[in-house]
This record gives sequence, C-alpha cells and structure tokens, in this order.
Amino acid sequence: MTISAANTPGSAGVRLGDGALLADDIAALNEAHKAARAEDIIKVAVQSLFNGRIALVSSFGAEAAVLLHMTAQIEANIPVIFVDTGKLFAETLIYRGELIERFGLTNVLTVQPDEELLEAEDPHGDLWQRDVDACCHIRKVLPFDKIIQNYDAQISGRKRFQNEVRADLNFFELAGAQVKVNPLINWTPDELKTYVSAHDIPPHPLVAKGFASIGCEPCTSPVKEGEDPRAGRWRNEDKTECGIHFVDGKPVRNGA
Repeated sequence: MTISAANTPGSAGVRLGDGALLADDIAALNEAHKAARAEDIIKVAVQSLFNGRIALVSSFGAEAAVLLHMTAQIEANIPVIFVDTGKLFAETLIYRGELIERFGLTNVLTVQPDEELLEAEDPHGDLWQRDVDACCHIRKVLPFDKIIQNYDAQISGRKRFQNEVRADLNFFELAGAQVKVNPLINWTPDELKTYVSAHDIPPHPLVAKGFASIGCEPCTSPVKEGEDPRAGRWRNEDKTECGIHFVDGKPVRNGA
C-alpha cells in the first residue's frame, strides 16, 4: 500500500510507504495536524490521505451521532461499518435507522456474526455469562475484522475523556496494518452537547435512562453520577474494550 500526502496542505510531506506503516509517519501526521479541527481531520483523511479506502466505524451508541453527522456533511456515501452482534438493545437498532434517514447516509454496512460459529460456540446465547472476551470475539471482533480488512483506514469516535486508556489518543494512530483516525479526541461532553443542540440531533433513547456508553444489552448498565463514562461497560469485569481497538498497534485488553 502506498499513501502519499505530500501535496496535502499542512501534511508536512508525509508519505506512508509499502508494507507496514511506520510509527514515524503517524507521528508526522499528528504533528502536522495537531491544531486541526475535527472537520479538518475528517476532510484530509477522506478526501486526500485515504480517498476511497476509508470507512467510518460506528456503534450508533450514546455519542455516535456527532461523528456520523459531521462526516455525512463531508461524504454521505462513506462506508459506515456497524456490527450487529445479536445482543444489542432494540433501541440502538431503531436509533440506527433514524440517524441513517436523518443524515442521508447511503452506505451503511451492517455485519453480523457467523451463524455456524455461533451455533458451535454459543448455541444458547449465554457465552457472555461465562467468558465475556470470547463472546466479544465471536460476535464483534471476527465479523469486524472480516470487513475492515477491505480498507486502509478507519474513522473512530473515541475521545480522551472517556477513560484512562483513551487519555493519550492522537488524531492518527496505528491499528494493526491500518491507520485509525480519531477526529474527536479533544472534544468534551459539553462540546458534544453543544453540537447536538446546534444541529437538532436526537439523542439515543437510552441516554435519558443513565446510559453513557452503550454496547450489547447483557454487558451494559447505567452510569452513576461521577463515574467514568464507560464504567457501565462490562461492569465488575477486568475489561475496558471489546477488542477491536488498538493502542500503538496493539489490541487493548485489561486497560493495558
């Protein structure tokens, strides 16, 4: 894969060469765009760096609407990858449909777990009670990995305030053999609320019930005042991520 940003304004002549992406290239991208707005990061990633080879990854969860709306204003036909694990809240599926119509998204790709694998490994749908990592792996990581390999980069809605693991996020980072783009890393909860209000974006219906971060129904609970926004994910488990996120090219597990 060869990705050249040499002619992109403010790119500092960054060039990502064939084969493994180099950490120095990512550092150069972050340095060149350190003062950029979220919209600028999306534009340079979608229109210049990874034109036609980038997808937006969305859970259509509590904070997903801001990034979806912002990206739709730039490229409504961008592939939006949504993993339907078979364990999601009904409210999330309804919300997905509402946002797709409202934002004019034309290329939402819904992927699901392999039915034969589910029958073999989780025939009764209770694997989450015995092994949350295995459940995430079968229902989310594997179907996600299968589709994301078709792209050179992915856009994520992760933010630094969400938990300690994400506190050191940069706009661009290695994600295995790909680049992960995080336009909203510097946004605060108040800025998200302001954007939502300014654009009349409907909230996820579970937010009003205390859900600050929304994943699969069995492993998501409301968050108490003062808690980490992701405290309701896998509560009482030694787990902070589903397994599809990377830090410095390594999958995140146990907060590492």
